[in-house]
Amino acid sequence: MKLLVTGGLGFIGSNFILQILKNYSEFFIVNIDAGFFGSNHENLSSINKSKNYKFVNGNISDSNLMENLISSCDAVVNFAAESFVDRSISNVKPFLESNVNGVFTILEKVKKYGKRLIQISTDEVFGSLTSGSANENSRFNPSSPYAATKASAELLVNSYIMTFNCDCIITRCTNNYGPRQFPEKLIPKTIILADSNKRIPVYGTGKNVRDWLYVDDHCDAIIKVLLNGKSGESYNISAQNEIDNLTLINKILSIMNKSSDLIEFVEDRPGHDFRYSMDSSKIKKELNWSQKSEFESWLEKTVDWYLTNKEWWKNLEDATLDSTPWKN
Repeated sequence: MKLLVTGGLGFIGSNFILQILKNYSEFFIVNIDAGFFGSNHENLSSINKSKNYKFVNGNISDSNLMENLISSCDAVVNFAAESFVDRSISNVKPFLESNVNGVFTILEKVKKYGKRLIQISTDEVFGSLTSGSANENSRFNPSSPYAATKASAELLVNSYIMTFNCDCIITRCTNNYGPRQFPEKLIPKTIILADSNKRIPVYGTGKNVRDWLYVDDHCDAIIKVLLNGKSGESYNISAQNEIDNLTLINKILSIMNKSSDLIEFVEDRPGHDFRYSMDSSKIKKELNWSQKSEFESWLEKTVDWYLTNKEWWKNLEDATLDSTPWKN
């Protein structure tokens, strides 16, 4: 199978490519990435010379380029997106261009050539939940511009399924963690700041709740959807591992033998959702997916990866840790 992966230099996309090439010798991967914020060529430096991998520098909104790539592939997995909530508050336009217009460009080509599309979405489309968990039929209620553009992309994908009978599937995941995550995200940011004994900013009271899923488990779910998912369906992918930000940060500090005195509470960001939660019983029942990684042990392994791979993040640190993007 010739698989087009968009946004493959990012955190989840790069882990997905590495997992595919490790476990499926019959795949050839073409990775298109524009190198925007969050991309890192070092994520895939180990496979640059692989006979089953090709990199293309380009933008998913480039119609001619996407025509050439999609016409010659068997399926598309779209990870490409602007994904930093704080930055979407500061400047919405790039999120509209990538997360909506880029998806439109892809949809036009998969419609024309009859290809399968796996659209990677997020639990943030459902907004904050005071109780219970969102299932695949729950109402959208996005709070941030980022979440709104991802919800918009989902609606656009669904319209192409219903109107043009396109072979598309949507997956939604909870917060991912693991190696090669961009330093601006909560877990790597905490590790890196704590390693340098710098203050760790925590929005509001730190009681906002997220469900943490190890990235390899997420990638395994996407592969199952790609190979066996039903066209026109959506699948929630969650870990049922809800934890508030303050508790999570304290766990990391404990693993690193660092003091909680490094924590600094800061002004909360606008529209900060309190709790995300999704029900993933559908993908477990229909595609036999299950989470394999136990949170406590894999959090420790994640901390160890960042501490033993400092050369990976050192050149990214200054650009990601010293500012609050939505205030810039």
